[in-house]
Amino acid sequence: MPKFIFAYHGGGKPETPEEGQAVMAKWMAWYESMGPALADGGAPVGMSKTVTANGVEDNGGSNPLSGFTMVTADNMDAALELAKGCPIIGNNNGTVEVAECIEM
Repeated sequence: MPKFIFAYHGGGKPETPEEGQAVMAKWMAWYESMGPALADGGAPVGMSKTVTANGVEDNGGSNPLSGFTMVTADNMDAALELAKGCPIIGNNNGTVEVAECIEM
């Protein structure tokens, strides 16, 4: 079955421990809802740097990565349906980029 990567952009950090627990509960519920389609829960990521022909940009450039997840799905449409439930979208300050992993 094809694998897809969900690359998260934006989202921000919770401001309080209570907010962090609430956010984590939403993520765990979403992961559980995907069942066996969840191939790798991934992880949030810290500040990144982007390497280009013109040098190195701090903070990930214009669209910094904030985390990733790997899923399996029959096709892109099925992967997009899974991505629509991501909590980072629900708070209107994040996006999910979906790409199929190419078998080599």
